[in-house]
Amino acid sequence: MKDILTTILASEPSTADAHVFDLLGKVWEALREGRLRAANSIDGRWVADTDVKRVILWAFRAGVLRDVDGGASFSFTDKHTLPVQEFTAAGGRRIVPGGSTVRDGAYVAPGVIVMPPAYINIGAYVDTDTLVDSHALVGSCAQIGKRVHLSAGVQIGGVLEPVGAVPVVIEDDVMVGGNSGIYEGTIVRRRAVIGTGVILNASTPVYDIVFGRVLRKSADAPLEIPENAVVVAGSRPARGEFAAAEGLHIYTPLIIKYRDEKTDAATALEESLR
Repeated sequence: MKDILTTILASEPSTADAHVFDLLGKVWEALREGRLRAANSIDGRWVADTDVKRVILWAFRAGVLRDVDGGASFSFTDKHTLPVQEFTAAGGRRIVPGGSTVRDGAYVAPGVIVMPPAYINIGAYVDTDTLVDSHALVGSCAQIGKRVHLSAGVQIGGVLEPVGAVPVVIEDDVMVGGNSGIYEGTIVRRRAVIGTGVILNASTPVYDIVFGRVLRKSADAPLEIPENAVVVAGSRPARGEFAAAEGLHIYTPLIIKYRDEKTDAATALEESLR
């Protein structure tokens, strides 16, 4: 596969021939089958596969606009290098009717349920028994683990550029509450619980009130939510005399507890917020 990626990247997108587009199809196939990923965990550290991300960007530049058959009720146009996937019951995925789309080059494992409408973008990886609920987005190259619950309205951001940046990673057994947003390469470690309406990104610190520490993105590492952490939306006083006089506060995610092995994710969240 490395040779195929290298050959594609050595080709000029505007003059690529049929052979190169055939190779691009092999890349989509490898991503679709989970044999190739846009990011990989190496000894617990997530690393982006820059060649995969560069090929995806190459495909955007090389594509030409075409009509996409959406049936009598829908009309679509997109780059010819960026097809969408079709599913059958034999594959073991439930893609519930109602307007969801999965781009080719995304891996959707057997046992995954996608509720409508939802969108899974190119390069994404969604592992076994995960639920992608209504109005949820799994952005380009995002990595979603096993038995994850992405609740209604969840937005998992995509990270294509810069190519060396690790995409958003949600590890196994994580619960993400409704209307939450996780962006800019944030990593959520296994069994964490993200409460309803929590926003996690590179510019917002997370206050861990259990261990008395502040978690931030650094120059060489993304924001990471620790294993088993339960994160809820909170606030802290804004600085300055005017803010103090007006009683202004700034949104802040808070880690309010850590799950233990006997605690169900939904129960932990419910008890913490009650």
